[in-house]
Amino acid sequence: MKNNHTTLVDGQFGSQAQAYLHSAVHAQGTDLVRLNDWLSATPTARVLDMGCGAGHASYAAAGVVSAVVAYDLSDRMLAVVNESMQARTYGNITTCQGVAEHLPFEDAAFDVVISRYSAHHWHDVGRALREAKRVLKPGGKLMLIDICSPGRPTLDVFLQTIEMLRDPSHVRDYTQGEWLTMINDAGFTVRELVTERLALEFSSWVSRMNTPPALVEAIRLLQHKATDEVRRYFEVAADGSFASDRLMLMAQ
Repeated sequence: MKNNHTTLVDGQFGSQAQAYLHSAVHAQGTDLVRLNDWLSATPTARVLDMGCGAGHASYAAAGVVSAVVAYDLSDRMLAVVNESMQARTYGNITTCQGVAEHLPFEDAAFDVVISRYSAHHWHDVGRALREAKRVLKPGGKLMLIDICSPGRPTLDVFLQTIEMLRDPSHVRDYTQGEWLTMINDAGFTVRELVTERLALEFSSWVSRMNTPPALVEAIRLLQHKATDEVRRYFEVAADGSFASDRLMLMAQ
């Protein structure tokens, strides 16, 4: 039986699967270019994409590795992946449904595990990372991309609050330090880590999640009431557009 958080995540994202397929933020970016470069070093790899969403990381991987399993909680997201990969003529992607904390795969089944913009929705990141390690072959690689909290309390509270108002299935944008601790605790060693800014256009950011008008108004009010420090850090524009930090790491 699905738990409450699983049901919430599935409900939030299933209905928005097509919006995520056509989202410019998800369909492109320097992180996908870097992911492609990292994966090019292992062309014979079997790759698991945990929390694949509309499949953009899976498509990037499929062009340079042997096989990809696109794995997601939402069957409607996976339906979008199945439809899209046929149009893109990728014959090396298969799909599988499930949660990040309980992977239905044998030990040492993959050479690489990737995850992009999914982990901040996971109910138990530590358990999911341990599952990723379990299904990786010895010496296998974890490549993870997610929004990253700046850590300072005033900035962190603002970020988590607007994320939750936009999407109630949001759990947490973790700090760089939290990520390093969780990755190490799961038995990985970080080999590369990159942080960069990610610009987010406000209207598409909220429409992609079908955020109710009252909550959109609450986000805009919070942006307006925020301190100068917060507004400067997140580069809040007059139309509500802003910038967050993005973290990308490769661990082994």
